[in-house]
Amino acid sequence: MSAAATLIYAPVVAVSLIASPPHLTIRSWVFLVGTAALQTGYFLFLLRAYRVGDLSAVYPIGRGSGALLAALAGIVILGERPGPAALAGIGLLVAGVVVLGMPARTGQALAPAAILLALATGIFIACYTLWDKVAVTSVGNPPLLQGYASLVGMALALAPFALADAGRTRLLWRRYRRQALGAALLSPLAYILVLVAMTFTSVAAVAPAREVSVLFGVVLGRRLLGEGGLARRLTGAAAIVAGIIAVTIS
Repeated sequence: MSAAATLIYAPVVAVSLIASPPHLTIRSWVFLVGTAALQTGYFLFLLRAYRVGDLSAVYPIGRGSGALLAALAGIVILGERPGPAALAGIGLLVAGVVVLGMPARTGQALAPAAILLALATGIFIACYTLWDKVAVTSVGNPPLLQGYASLVGMALALAPFALADAGRTRLLWRRYRRQALGAALLSPLAYILVLVAMTFTSVAAVAPAREVSVLFGVVLGRRLLGEGGLARRLTGAAAIVAGIIAVTIS
């Protein structure tokens, strides 16, 4: 996905750099390399969590905790000041994550490893969100270039592992080429739009707002993967979305 996205977005980045050449300092390059490292960690922990837990539980916990931590860090580190609605929204985010981790009626709880890996994923989300917020505001890196750096960095970091198992890599490419290309087009585009938004909006608003996707994650987990506990997981995801809306409108 990262390699395909690097090729897909290369012409766009090239035109952007030619039209408006950025002034890159050593600090700029540090933030470009750093986002690649953080995004790689995010994907690795997310995929590990998917191996041991359901999409409809892991995805909302990871995204919800990431939004929560990013919003709190925006308050503590960047000096953003949320109102009462935002504080209530943060409480709803916490409640939603707790509900998703509770046992179902059958008595089967989400595996502790899945919860821990999802929370670790959330930590990476919060870290790269804050890192990139500073990069596109204080440092002045163009959002398109900052987003593109993560793609190039991930492709380079993960290539040795893919090449070491070249047979399986070729097999996966043949079977899931359309999915990989779809993700290569849509995932970077979504995050570049987030980076653009963060150039003029607080991270405490942007980070939670992008996580409305948790409801889609729960529904798709049920419809495509046959995962259970739909009502409970929708309740938890809805609490997360309500918290996101409260934080955003504040």
